[in-house]
Amino acid sequence: MIEVRTLPPGFEVPSTRALADDLAIARNTVVATYDQLVTEGFLLNRRGARSIVIVLPAMPVPSQHSAAQPPRRALSARGETMTHQPIHHGTPGRFAFHPGMPDARSFPYREWSKLVTKRAGAGGESLFGTYHVVGLPALREAIADYLRAARGVHCNAEQVVVTTGAQATFDLLARLLLDPGDSVWMEEPGYFGAQSAFVAAGARLVELPVGVNGWQLTPAPSPPPRLFFVTPACQHPLGVTMPMEQRLRLLEIADQCDAWVIEDDFDGEYRFQGRPIPALQGMDRSERVIYVGTFAKILFPALRLGFMVLPQALHERMPQALSTTGQFAPLLLQAAVADFINQGLMTRHLKRMRRVYAARRRQFHELCESNLSGRLTLLSGDAGIQVVGILHESLDDNAIAATAEQLGINVSPLSKYYRHGRPTHGLVLGYAACDDNQMRHGIQRLGEAIAANWH
Repeated sequence: MIEVRTLPPGFEVPSTRALADDLAIARNTVVATYDQLVTEGFLLNRRGARSIVIVLPAMPVPSQHSAAQPPRRALSARGETMTHQPIHHGTPGRFAFHPGMPDARSFPYREWSKLVTKRAGAGGESLFGTYHVVGLPALREAIADYLRAARGVHCNAEQVVVTTGAQATFDLLARLLLDPGDSVWMEEPGYFGAQSAFVAAGARLVELPVGVNGWQLTPAPSPPPRLFFVTPACQHPLGVTMPMEQRLRLLEIADQCDAWVIEDDFDGEYRFQGRPIPALQGMDRSERVIYVGTFAKILFPALRLGFMVLPQALHERMPQALSTTGQFAPLLLQAAVADFINQGLMTRHLKRMRRVYAARRRQFHELCESNLSGRLTLLSGDAGIQVVGILHESLDDNAIAATAEQLGINVSPLSKYYRHGRPTHGLVLGYAACDDNQMRHGIQRLGEAIAANWH
């Protein structure tokens, strides 16, 4: 009533006793209400007199048109760029066929719950503050030990920085290493999350073609790029592994360009033929490779914990950068993960899931071959918890993905991973979270989605 001037400025409101009597409510309720209006600046208390309505600027009265269509405030150029990037988060409960989704139901939650509860009960001052912004020392040490043994990374604990996931790491590195107009030699097709982080930072993406035969590293781009981004252990999304000759060539070109190299070790732990391929970082002698990893595939995505291994020239500057962005990870979760690693639970879980995923990978290939032959051709590969299926040339992957969504199937169109030229149409399919029934049902529905778009 005050806002719309039903009670005009200077109006004396009833006494608390009179209003309480009129409304048949307790006087204390009216007193509390008047006090709140005084606190919020609507009423003015006067000694020995009734409170009055304060003179306020006229409130804008929304019209019927503006109420139906609220005005849109302009975003910054960076904001507009960020809000037009591709995303894919899936839908809870739809395990077929969310790309990159591990089987979270097989995670040892009982042991994990005990670790979190124990740390929460004894965290005290050490885990409940904003300390150790680059990572809990115990977790950094555990990560360094694991990476040296399992991934061939050359590092010590000081070089390890714990982050709130791989995407947050790419965003932070983009802001630290790139100025507007700088170029990034980026895999094509490539991980659209990293593409988006670089584009939002004002970078220009230069195509680094990748196919079933690997990375086309010649000729080197001109002018020299400021940054290279690669997924050599298991290319995202194609699943191919970078041969040694191409790894050496990449490092040679990076030296010539004096460029940083971000190595996203996407699905590097999940290799189903032979041992996991050692990281590119272990071959770097020029201190330019930044290794990025995540616990999303080993443990579960919602944990939102990742890490990077920085060259000496960068890690000393990271506390200030992380404090500015606020992207440092919760210490309580870091402590629980450190215990999970140090007690051997992660190694045991990873070993078990490699067996499970290898069996599901074989079954997925067999079912696709028998049910979708001629319409969808899976690319071969020995690593990763997702596969790419190339569609018949008459099919559009965006249309099929939309139809599959309506049928309750979660897939990602391959064309989303391209930024240059004409994309290849296909589907990126995650099989790891599906049991036998879900896989069979999902492939049946996927066949229906393809059939609905067959021309």
